[in-house]
Amino acid sequence: MMRLAALLLLATTSVAAFAASPAAAPDPRLDGAYKFNEGGWTYVHLAGTPEQIGFQHGSLLTTQIEDNLRVFQVENKNQLHRDWAFFREAGRTVLWPRIEPEYQAELKGIAEGLKANGSTVDLWDLVAMNGQLELTDYYLPWLDAKQHKAAPAAAKAPGKCSAFIATGSATRDGKIVIAHSNWSSYAEGERWTYVFDIVPAQGQHFLMDGAAGIITSQDDFGVNASGLMITETTLPQIIGFDVNGIPEFDRSRKAMQYATSIDEYAAIMRKGNNGGYANSWLVGDRKTNEIAYLELGLHHTPLTKKKDGYFVSSNFAADPLLIRDDTSGFDPKNLSSSMNARHVTAEAFMRKHYGKLDTALAEAYLSDHYDSYDKRDEPGKRSLCGHEDTSPIGEKVWDNPPFSPSGAVTGKVMDSDMAAKMSFIGRAGHPCGEDFLAAPFFAAHPQFAWQKPILHDMKAGPWTTFTTGEKQPLVVAQN
Repeated sequence: MMRLAALLLLATTSVAAFAASPAAAPDPRLDGAYKFNEGGWTYVHLAGTPEQIGFQHGSLLTTQIEDNLRVFQVENKNQLHRDWAFFREAGRTVLWPRIEPEYQAELKGIAEGLKANGSTVDLWDLVAMNGQLELTDYYLPWLDAKQHKAAPAAAKAPGKCSAFIATGSATRDGKIVIAHSNWSSYAEGERWTYVFDIVPAQGQHFLMDGAAGIITSQDDFGVNASGLMITETTLPQIIGFDVNGIPEFDRSRKAMQYATSIDEYAAIMRKGNNGGYANSWLVGDRKTNEIAYLELGLHHTPLTKKKDGYFVSSNFAADPLLIRDDTSGFDPKNLSSSMNARHVTAEAFMRKHYGKLDTALAEAYLSDHYDSYDKRDEPGKRSLCGHEDTSPIGEKVWDNPPFSPSGAVTGKVMDSDMAAKMSFIGRAGHPCGEDFLAAPFFAAHPQFAWQKPILHDMKAGPWTTFTTGEKQPLVVAQN
């Protein structure tokens, strides 16, 4: 693949634009904050104390946070049959008391930034937004079971995302390569296109992808100043929730910000584990060239490390005890399911390209359309680059109906040399470069008309390189 790099000069958004009026002095809490758009992404630079970082986040992204909140409200009402008040209250009573003070302060700061711009989105909206995944797929089914109620079909831990991490003899230069595609509903995914460059007063400088109003990456791809390279894919069919535990979004943000080694990362994720948003974590340390695989169930959290080889992840559970005690019956022999079919494809890709893996092959991995069950190239629910909207049978394991508008919504790749510069390459939209167009989709599938207020075209951008502190991203054009 021929690659031509061209620097595009962009105008950044000055903090003065967020002053109350042209005559007013800029709010000092906005010092150093800025954003710009490129390649379908919004790059956001935040710095300072938790209160400052939060205020900057809320101020720079007011409209986008309001828009993101609307998506969750519409999805939850239609799929979970609960109004937003339920999730606000769960955020206030279940999650908030267990959020650590630093992140409580940051969330309050976001609320203050929103309020300064006249928004009515408040703190409890933000807590519920940040806890969306763990409240809907873990807390809600736990609560319904406790109350002897049938949980909605959609209230189930899904199995979405494709990833790998490799090192040593598996890669072209012997260093680490990591790749991840975020899977979500397209309504969420078209908005999950932010690059956050955060310089906190305490902890480490870090770069991650994310969504407006969320203090962690949430699909969890990033790098910190210690050289930890981080991603994950969701563990499927996980059951159980500890209401006394620390919210997952708190722990994943803390680990990104404070961990300096793989063991420290695992320790932060395990401490206070509430079982919410349970993932298989892929972590690499560019300082030691070591990679790790942490399966974080509620009862079992095995950690495997190596300095040679690879780990693939496509939402399959691996540890036998975790499968027995933490899932509702994950079946690794069901090769028709998305997660197991992608597992087969991922292993085949690694074997084929072993010793040659680099960022270009990582992009190819995320773009792959092979269906190992039907044994043909076809974008669908079983391809590493997921297109569930093309599937006439849906995915029964996580109760997605036929033609569900969901699948791979972004791709990100990074190697050790990029991690040293705190940089990664990302593509907004399907990693393969195909566009999703809303109008013909709704015409063909009117059963999803309820999503019309929130689902728009999701057009793929170019593979774009982002680096901390920059105001001129590098766009990689493909010939």
